[in-house]
Amino acid sequence: MTKQELFAIIKKKKSFLCIGLDTDITKIPAHLLNEEDPVFEFNKQIIDATHDVAASYKPNMAFYETLGAKGWISLEKTINYINKTYPDIFTIADAKRGDIGNTSSMYAKAFLETLNFDSITVAPYMGEDSITPFLEYKNKWVILLVLTSNKGAFDFQTSGLVSHLEKDRGLRLFEKVLHASKKWGTPDNMMYVVGATKAEMLIDIRKIAPDNFLLVPGVGMQGGSLQDVAKYGMNKQCGLLVNSSRAIIYAGADDNFAEKARGEAVKLQKEMEELLNIYL
Repeated sequence: MTKQELFAIIKKKKSFLCIGLDTDITKIPAHLLNEEDPVFEFNKQIIDATHDVAASYKPNMAFYETLGAKGWISLEKTINYINKTYPDIFTIADAKRGDIGNTSSMYAKAFLETLNFDSITVAPYMGEDSITPFLEYKNKWVILLVLTSNKGAFDFQTSGLVSHLEKDRGLRLFEKVLHASKKWGTPDNMMYVVGATKAEMLIDIRKIAPDNFLLVPGVGMQGGSLQDVAKYGMNKQCGLLVNSSRAIIYAGADDNFAEKARGEAVKLQKEMEELLNIYL
């Protein structure tokens, strides 16, 4: 999916909502456990109920890998269902991969070719050669971890650099990642993860990366402000995919769980529509 196609989806749906499919089999409604594939059935009903207000879905790999081979089958069925039934949805493999070049090449092939996701989250710690294999796929995206929403982000990501290089002096680690990665990819194939709980730092991020899309987790259960994210992070092509996972998919626990999930998704979509009207 191209950047222009993604922006067209956002304008059409009046939404930059990404729904995280962090599907925990211990939390899904009990009646689904009688299904042949409870995880896929849960995902399918969530997707069917929310596809018209969601620009993106983001399965988190950990929730599928923990189930072994069955989880991988559920994941494959989920991405195939989205691609076939709702091809205008931007899909994100929340895998946080990144390794030496030949290993990254296999990760890239697994998620961007075999499973045919539109994008994958990647950790930048090992540097350029661990990222470039993911950038070799046309109309696919790398979503680089830059400033995450968890408390531990302050352990390293916001630390100032001590460097003999004048260009690095005064930079924080997340700013160094932004500057370096701009040489690897472009706003047409690279996004960045920036947590909603660090919304005020979007000002500094936009100074370095004004045109890139940002994947923003942390709205909902983690307490991030959608209004602040839009105020500090939106650009002329929206430039945002704001993720909500638990607050949507676990909004209900009974037979009407999908309807409850839709209700929460629509609430966010309506807020996003208002923000798009203000800032675009």
